[in-house]
Amino acid sequence: MLFGKHINHYYKKYWHLFLVAVLALVAVDFVQLYEPIYLGALVDHIAGGNVEIGFVGSLCLRLIGIAFVMFSGRLLWRFTLFGASQRIEAGLRREMFEKSCRLSQNYYHNTKVGSIMSWFTTDLETIEEYTGFGTLQIVDSAFLGILVIVRMFLLDWVMTLFALIPMTLIIVWGALVEKYMAKKWEERQEKYDSLYDFAQENFTGISVIKAFVKESFEIHAFAKVAKKNKEANLSFVRVQVLFDTLIEIIIAVILAMIMGFGSWFVYSYLTGAPITIFSHTVALTPGEHITFIGYFDLLIWPMIALGSLFSMRGRAKASLKRVNAFLDAPEDVCDAQNAQTLSDVRGKIEFRSLSFAYPGAPDRLVLDGVSLSIEPGELIGVVGRVGSGKTTLFNLLSRLYNVKPGTMFIDGCDLMDCTLKSVRDAVAFVPQDHFLFSDTVENNIGFSRAGFSREMVEEAAKFADLDEDIREFPMGYETVSGERGVTLSGGQKQRVAIARAYLKDAPIMVLDDSVSAVDVRTEEKILEHIRTSRAGRTTIIVASRVSSVAHADRIIVMHKGKVEAFDTPENLLKISPTYQKMVYLQKLEQEVKGGK
Repeated sequence: MLFGKHINHYYKKYWHLFLVAVLALVAVDFVQLYEPIYLGALVDHIAGGNVEIGFVGSLCLRLIGIAFVMFSGRLLWRFTLFGASQRIEAGLRREMFEKSCRLSQNYYHNTKVGSIMSWFTTDLETIEEYTGFGTLQIVDSAFLGILVIVRMFLLDWVMTLFALIPMTLIIVWGALVEKYMAKKWEERQEKYDSLYDFAQENFTGISVIKAFVKESFEIHAFAKVAKKNKEANLSFVRVQVLFDTLIEIIIAVILAMIMGFGSWFVYSYLTGAPITIFSHTVALTPGEHITFIGYFDLLIWPMIALGSLFSMRGRAKASLKRVNAFLDAPEDVCDAQNAQTLSDVRGKIEFRSLSFAYPGAPDRLVLDGVSLSIEPGELIGVVGRVGSGKTTLFNLLSRLYNVKPGTMFIDGCDLMDCTLKSVRDAVAFVPQDHFLFSDTVENNIGFSRAGFSREMVEEAAKFADLDEDIREFPMGYETVSGERGVTLSGGQKQRVAIARAYLKDAPIMVLDDSVSAVDVRTEEKILEHIRTSRAGRTTIIVASRVSSVAHADRIIVMHKGKVEAFDTPENLLKISPTYQKMVYLQKLEQEVKGGK
């Protein structure tokens, strides 16, 4: 068995399946011990020269009975044992998925997708293999091996000593190489992680690779990564093949010795000159020799299983170590003790001397002493140069990162003292990276709300000025958007994300540069819908164009991580140099294009 922090409780949960499987295995092992006995008796009976049909028929019926019991038992233990191991795999995968949902953005910045996918696939499969097939090998190696050796000793202890030689060698050999095999397996998995990372990154950025005609360069780079993966696999396989080959050779040599010496002992006994070894006279009949060979044949599987067990256990321990490391990863963004639940949110937002730096660069402040207050129901615009901190400021509203307590409030409640779920339920967020699932347009829009209806989805699509576009699709709202929305244009993907956020019906809505890919007419429609449909609810529009926030109640102007100004558009023209410059540049751009 494989024991560890995150797997032990599954043995308690599925103990009944393991118990039934072990009992079925023991029953099969016990019954098949009679097969060599009956075959030996049949040989001795035939060798006696006086064949009785009734006796032969009785032995055949018993052999058929043994076959039936073995068939039924094997069917039962396969169903229960492999069923339990697959349930353990499914349970661990569920735990890992839930863990992945709780981990913060910082964890994913420092951990590559390929590594995580490797833990979810090959490592879990290795653990499943050992908890199922490994348990089978443990039971058979112990129970069947011991029973067979006892029967062999009772038949002839001298011959049994020859048979025990491979068992001893296998145990010693397996103990020596187990840690080495685990190390090789871990190295192999790390190289596989790198291969997965490289492939995932290239498939994601395939359009960029093609645009810059870098296919050949990436193929050569992939070949280098694949070569390292190949070398790690070959290194592991060489050890495994050497291990398995030596076991097979040992078993084959001992089997040849048993058949050779056994035949000599039988011949000597039948000719009246039995062999004496260690003061023991070996007196084997032909039937007993067949029985002994049958016993050794039964012993071959426990010996192979014992050898394979060491290799499999090494791999499983290495994989469980990687899975445990993931499940034990610290959750830095989580609910505080006695966290309160935000309820009946009105939409008042306050920042009090908020400073923030991303975990990877603690010395570089992205926000520096931000203090401002947004009243419930206000339509707020946020502008500033690239890198001024405007996106970060309102990303923090969703508690994607921790901030210093006492710096960020909703309705007067410190967000660090509120539950994550209630905070995120209160905010509908449209990020710059508008991710769409490979699903229908309807389900992509309805993702934000449980129990949505087609009417609700259509209303949200109209809010985002997307309804007409969708109805022009061949399958309308049932059109599949493709992976990451590949079948939709940039503007359509943005509007699906806006419709999704609107459907959430949250008291606070944040649009982070979410109309940059649409034309001016569509932008004006969406902004008009925001003013009418979101009236009385707090809405924040982060924009790179001043026109997008020109009709906001107030506008926040960010500059180098600080609030340069926070006032109405009219007053900003008087007090904010950054805002003045943005307005001037936009007017100049319109004149160049022939605008007014």
